[in-house]
Amino acid sequence: MMTEVETFRLMGWTWDVSAAKKYAASRHPGGHLRPRHWAGLLALIDIDQLHADLVDLGEPLIAVPASPRGGPLVIDGWHRIARALREGVAELPVILLSKEEEYACRIHGGSRCNGWA
Repeated sequence: MMTEVETFRLMGWTWDVSAAKKYAASRHPGGHLRPRHWAGLLALIDIDQLHADLVDLGEPLIAVPASPRGGPLVIDGWHRIARALREGVAELPVILLSKEEEYACRIHGGSRCNGWA
């Protein structure tokens, strides 16, 4: 039986979200992100508003280091961000994967070196 792999695509980059969720499963959120800081990127994300209405805002987002300085990029939780913005929620919990975990989850994009080049 084949199981479907959940992925996240942003422009020329793709991550295996199913693998990212396995890394995050045993962790507690290490911080919070403010949805309003991410509002500009929503224009690049395909959001199903009916699905967004049903998501659990208490479930942590998953982010990966997105630059040599380690700034985060959310790879799981965009429907939660959309709902939080609509409902005026100020912060959402987040789990940040390591550079090595980001590399292991990245399917396509970049030079395939650890972290973003």
